[in-house]
Amino acid sequence: MGFEETFTAYLVGKDLINKSFHFEYNRLKNDLNFCRHHRHNEASVDSHGDDFNQTQCHRCEWMFTELTTKATKMTDYFGLRVGQLVHLHFSPGMRRFLAGPFQYFKDDHEAALLHKGWMLIQFAVMNAIALRKILKKYDKVHESESVINFKSKLQAKHLDIMQSPWLIELVAMYMNLKGSDSLISDELFGPLSCDLNVSNQGSALTLTLLGSEKLECNLTCPICLDIVFQPYALSCGHIFCKSCACLAGHALIIEGFKSASPESKCPVCRESGVYGKPVCMSELGWLLKRRYKDGYKERLIEERKKILKQTKEYWELQTTYMIGM
Repeated sequence: MGFEETFTAYLVGKDLINKSFHFEYNRLKNDLNFCRHHRHNEASVDSHGDDFNQTQCHRCEWMFTELTTKATKMTDYFGLRVGQLVHLHFSPGMRRFLAGPFQYFKDDHEAALLHKGWMLIQFAVMNAIALRKILKKYDKVHESESVINFKSKLQAKHLDIMQSPWLIELVAMYMNLKGSDSLISDELFGPLSCDLNVSNQGSALTLTLLGSEKLECNLTCPICLDIVFQPYALSCGHIFCKSCACLAGHALIIEGFKSASPESKCPVCRESGVYGKPVCMSELGWLLKRRYKDGYKERLIEERKKILKQTKEYWELQTTYMIGM
């Protein structure tokens, strides 16, 4: 089954997320096919014999505006939904009880979370593939640099859903609930598998879907070069240990990212203003805690020492300041 048939079957599925958040793959592909045939016919009847300029197409240029709008809605919706699932997963028993009329039992609650999580994984992967194929088709028809520029803009605006830290958090939640790397086998999507390699030499999380679609995430902190501990993702998408990110942003660990300067830059991409809306990756942290038990205990002791030392220095400074006044 080709992707067009798979995407169509997915869109008519009973568990489909609201269609307004999906790329209209079939329509956009048909528009590009129409443009290709129309332009080919114009080129063939060009009486002057000049080369037909494929890069000028005002009809298709509007496609990028539509794709940007859709990608913005998609990433906002995806982050909101995953955040809600993670919050619900870590909620105490009474809050889980009050969260919905059908979530009275733990097994039913976890089954509901797994189902919703799987829907969101499908949503992310199918639309990511659809976007890639649409852009590939555009590039084939127009042979221009518009696609390269558009991809750069999407990445700069953090609208690439496959690069979203929320997708990593969603996969980690799924692995925590399932308790295994072989997560699910779907008739339409095939098997979903995750490979989490954790060692002192480095760590990575790899998600394989649809046989070949892969999501790879490096779980080594770029600052301390160890496995991320209490991981946080800055708004640019790069993941760090909480203490390392605070150190880079000149913020106290005890105060968190709120004390970082608004102009603080990401240590990797050097983008400024990335400390305003960090993502606390609690599911990923829990997954690493379970898979990296011995190392986690050592890191926990080290982090506590850092916090105690920093807290002591902070209050000594405050006391000196108050007495000096």
